[in-house]
Amino acid sequence: MKGYYFITDSSFSKNGNFSDVCNAIKAEVSFVQFREKKGTTRNLYNDALALREQCKGTTKFIVNDRIDIAMAVDADGVHIGQDDMPLSVARKILGKDKIIGVTVHNMIEAIEAATGGADYLGVAPVFATSTKEDSGNPCGVELISEIKRKLPIPVAAIGGINLDNALDVINAGADMICAISAVVTKDDVFGEIKKFQRLFFSVPKEGQKN
Repeated sequence: MKGYYFITDSSFSKNGNFSDVCNAIKAEVSFVQFREKKGTTRNLYNDALALREQCKGTTKFIVNDRIDIAMAVDADGVHIGQDDMPLSVARKILGKDKIIGVTVHNMIEAIEAATGGADYLGVAPVFATSTKEDSGNPCGVELISEIKRKLPIPVAAIGGINLDNALDVINAGADMICAISAVVTKDDVFGEIKKFQRLFFSVPKEGQKN
């Protein structure tokens, strides 16, 4: 788990989810998360199924919140928040082989999710963001650093991240980053994702110099 973590957002996308996901796969992202808050269950299923087929064999496909949709399209896993179904119940439903990511906003939630069997944590929002109305107050890069010091679990950072501050987030220990509006609002989604991807390989290992 390393690099850019792609999350769809049809309300911000300039080219549409299908095009965005095609470019994300081309940019070799490890994860594509389908996040859609509006629409009927049938429409969500149809969209998820189409995106799942795009990702199959190349990229892990994750569904946000909707465990039923994830199961229906045989997604690789789900991402749940603090107000969604409890992690223990989600794991019981999905089984041990599916990926479950959990959004956390503080160290207490991080410990609970990590010890409860989450496969990765979504630390959010790192900075102020406009792509999620109920995102809460920014936690800053300090929370990422603390989690990485204390817990052996991958961290995906999201919220207000752009090319100006992404390196700070990576240096704090984030294994993955997501910058929705900095990517899907652009004409060249592939090119923008690759800019973030390159940052992970520009960070020197501890004890090394650039």
